[in-house]
Amino acid sequence: MITKQEQRWAQKKAAEYLKRAGIVITPEEKRNIEVVDCGLGDLKHTGLEIVVYVNTDRYCAKELVLFPGQTCPQHKHPPISSTNPGKEETFRCRWGKVYLYVPGKKTKNPHGKPPKGTEKYYTVWHEVVLNPGDQYTLKPNTWHWFQPGPKGAIVSEFSSTSIDEKDVFTNPNIRRTTKVKK
Repeated sequence: MITKQEQRWAQKKAAEYLKRAGIVITPEEKRNIEVVDCGLGDLKHTGLEIVVYVNTDRYCAKELVLFPGQTCPQHKHPPISSTNPGKEETFRCRWGKVYLYVPGKKTKNPHGKPPKGTEKYYTVWHEVVLNPGDQYTLKPNTWHWFQPGPKGAIVSEFSSTSIDEKDVFTNPNIRRTTKVKK
């Protein structure tokens, strides 16, 4: 759980990052920046900020903002039904640097470090480095997690329909919906 003050601070900071990167958002999008703390109340280390442009029953487009030190924890997008195999997504780095971890050969000296006390929940260690203009596509039901470089990062996500509440996390304490103290 985060406070209303923490939520507003993160929204303001995310808007500043987007502006710095030359990404224009509307006043309504700015007010609606989603602050995701993954239910852990430790936004500094686990979470991200999201601008959702569109999310229909066919496709989705978002901006993912990560501040230095934040981690989007390990998760996957499982099958939803017999006709929906789960979310397929393409990440395109727009600003900063992103360290994305996926199944594959373990990277010898990875840049990413799980938040203290959560290391056991990070099991995929093949590092994909994304610099501005680089992109990577994840198939549905693929374990992954990511962190920004030292300046933070902005990632554009293009995907099939996003049903975030169906995501599966390796850490059983994570809840996708953020609760804000009034």
